[in-house]
Amino acid sequence: MAIFIDPPTWPGHGRLWSHMISDTAYAELHDFAASVGIPPRAFERDHYDVIADRYEVVVAAGARPATSREIVALLHQAGLRRRHRSVLAPPLGRFWPRPLATGDLVAVVSPSGPVAPERLEPGVVLLESWGLRVRLSPRVLGSYRPLTYLAADDQDRAADLTATWTDPEVAAVWAARGGYGAQRMVDLVDWSAVRAAGPKTFVGFSDITALHARLGRDLDQVTVHGPVLGSVDQLADPETVRALRSMIMDPPAAGARLAAGRSAVPGVGQGRLVGGNLSLVAADVGVEPPPEVSAVAVFEDVGEDGYRIDRMLTQLLRSRWFDQVRGVVVGEFSPVPGASPISSGLAAAVIADRLERLRIPVLTEVAVGHGSRNLALPLGAAVTLAAGPPGTPGTLTLA
Repeated sequence: MAIFIDPPTWPGHGRLWSHMISDTAYAELHDFAASVGIPPRAFERDHYDVIADRYEVVVAAGARPATSREIVALLHQAGLRRRHRSVLAPPLGRFWPRPLATGDLVAVVSPSGPVAPERLEPGVVLLESWGLRVRLSPRVLGSYRPLTYLAADDQDRAADLTATWTDPEVAAVWAARGGYGAQRMVDLVDWSAVRAAGPKTFVGFSDITALHARLGRDLDQVTVHGPVLGSVDQLADPETVRALRSMIMDPPAAGARLAAGRSAVPGVGQGRLVGGNLSLVAADVGVEPPPEVSAVAVFEDVGEDGYRIDRMLTQLLRSRWFDQVRGVVVGEFSPVPGASPISSGLAAAVIADRLERLRIPVLTEVAVGHGSRNLALPLGAAVTLAAGPPGTPGTLTLA
């Protein structure tokens, strides 16, 4: 068994790259890549693309230098050669974690704000009714002083997430609540350990958008934008519950309808589903990279006036975040939590006005966000948005 790497002579994105392979199994290759800090998203069909700056580090860690011809020959001999979709182009859809099954353990964490015990109980009962086991992390019910809007200090909340993700018994990690605080702790998580543990089901929304972005990028996996476990009203809505259970235990097949809404700008767009809470996406500009492949963006928010929505979208436009976006799903923009599952007219008008020049399809009034119905969506999956003439029905489907 051996890992091989060719010289960094392959151009791409203004840099030079090497190809790193195993002559035995992909599992061995993935383990080695994780040990030297190469992210899963660098895997391309049968090899890892390794930037020139990392070549010496990889060789020092045990990879054997080889010519490019030798790399190809070794892959063929091992039966591991796969046709490339494109050079240095990541696949449209990310990897799905395995579906949850009866007996699986769900760990509940509070990366952001505190949550009352009575708000968690209905969610715990629901998951247990699906045959899942539920474990609350140490600080789920905590409160931090003097910053009472946080469940614990940043280090402790990050430690909880690291501990649950790296626990081999845990199959899923579920956020107890949104609120505020995920951006404060996200960089304190032990991401090397998380990457080594591999993909798991992850569920949450709102402030949890910051973690969706980082987990998707570091583990190259699909995460579930859906109700936090303390979303009492949402977890009492039959359609929300049906979509959520299906997403985590019986994932939809290609062509399945994920959501429907009202067409605002006609057209069809296909890409990786990205986004979440608009405030968090905008606040991550300069930290999280914009979409790297063709994408369909979904946005929701709560308590934001029209001019603030305008400002956030303008920031994304000026930073060229939308360069790869091929369609936009407008979820709920509620003035207060628990409002109607119909996005506000002003929010939809602002979004249409700001994005009109992009000439991409826009679907509004989609039941995603802080209302009583919050349909689960697979962030990172390849999807198709189809919008008809303004005012007619439109759909978001799995590609």
